Amino acid sequence: MPLYKEQQIKLYNSLTGKKETFKPINEGHIGMYVCGPTVYSNVHLGNVRTFMSFDVIFRYLKHLGYKVRYVRNITDAGHLENDADTGEDKITKKARLEQIEPMEVVQRYTVDFHNILNTLNFLPPSIEPTATGHIIEQIELINTIIDNGFGYEVNGSVYFDVHKFNETHEYGKLSKRKLEDLIHNTRELDGQSDKKNPQDFALWKKAEPQHIMRWPSPWSDGFPGWHLECTAMSTKYLGEQFDIHGGGMDLKFPHHECEIAQNEAAKGKSPVNYWMHANMLELNGQRMSKTTGNTINPDELLSGNNKFFSKAYSPSVIRFFNAMSSYRSVLDLTDDGLLASEKGFHRLMDAVNLLDDLKASSKSSIDIAAWKQKCYDAMNDDFNSPILIAHLFEAAKYINQVKEGSETLTSEDLNLLKDTISNFVYDVLGLKNTTKSESGADKLSGAVDILIRLRQDARTNKDFALSDKIRDELAAVGIQLKDGKDRTTFSVN
Repeated sequence: MPLYKEQQIKLYNSLTGKKETFKPINEGHIGMYVCGPTVYSNVHLGNVRTFMSFDVIFRYLKHLGYKVRYVRNITDAGHLENDADTGEDKITKKARLEQIEPMEVVQRYTVDFHNILNTLNFLPPSIEPTATGHIIEQIELINTIIDNGFGYEVNGSVYFDVHKFNETHEYGKLSKRKLEDLIHNTRELDGQSDKKNPQDFALWKKAEPQHIMRWPSPWSDGFPGWHLECTAMSTKYLGEQFDIHGGGMDLKFPHHECEIAQNEAAKGKSPVNYWMHANMLELNGQRMSKTTGNTINPDELLSGNNKFFSKAYSPSVIRFFNAMSSYRSVLDLTDDGLLASEKGFHRLMDAVNLLDDLKASSKSSIDIAAWKQKCYDAMNDDFNSPILIAHLFEAAKYINQVKEGSETLTSEDLNLLKDTISNFVYDVLGLKNTTKSESGADKLSGAVDILIRLRQDARTNKDFALSDKIRDELAAVGIQLKDGKDRTTFSVN
């Protein structure tokens, strides 16, 4: 029997503003769409935080036995500056500045995106469609919206009529914004726009003569609006209604709001049952911003080549740091926070590395089955990875207690502990046990083992001053000795 029949997930639905029991449209199958990057520059670390959160969600759903179709798009056209319907296309602008083809920009930064995610041990999505690969589908969708009375063409551009839509539907239900308030807070059009109303948004834009990226359409040579691509691609691969749509909190309005409107205007139904949004990533308590210089690229964090952090951090430490916070919470990226996460990660892995040395007993003094269910309960509660990690540290304590002889586990419970830790540490959280393979780790272990033997000889000879000196000086450099019932072990703090 698949695990999902035993484990019931509750997730926070941004549409309703509350936690709901998750029930997929088709039992055993999940359709999940997450808005991907616009590939005009190196992937933003804040975007990486969002994608990492959904990578863990994807991993957990797969672990439970669901067949998941995970679609994460690549925006390679149509995303104008400032997320508006005016200005220059972000990719075209980059191409003009660097005097290269727009698709060279797309290729360069798509490769960078994949390299970063591979380094951070992401699972690839099931499908990774591009906006430029689905121009036909987007044109067909616009035609349907126009035929249904919710789109209008002016001078070769097509706009979505938000006011007409709001007469029979609710525009703003995801972001909890009322159209009346949007109207009140919007300046009047200056007469230079083709829109009927400022709240209307572009479905298709006529390309100006200098615009490089353009495609033929019934209305003009132009390009699709940014919001349109996700509606076209999500419904193409997941159906007119699917289970989960995710993205960053900053996409809730207007991007996701417009997606809902487009789908309801074209298909007559709301496209998604559960909307999920990951919160923002801050850097040292402030919003990341290129203009203020308060920003860092993922490769700079991984290499240590930056002005913010004292050292380089491994991919697993970065993943561990991310998992220490709920995906719905603002996460503040600081050197102290990463250093603490690094210590916690190594402490957990030190315990995991002891598992194979544990000896089984005839009875168990720890209820491992109950502990295992607590791990599932944490992830079932809106994918609460911080609570899961707390339970994994509880397991680390059990491992050390069994090693020292103060607690016991049967062979069956020992195997259950090993399997559960492997499932959650490696499969769900996506961590790697780098402590076993890090450069110099084996040499360090051999050197400390020599000192442990010298300390044991000193204690045998009742030279307790030397014994204590070895222990204290190792502790001073961050190596903690642990005297167990059978032997002495160590951990690196």
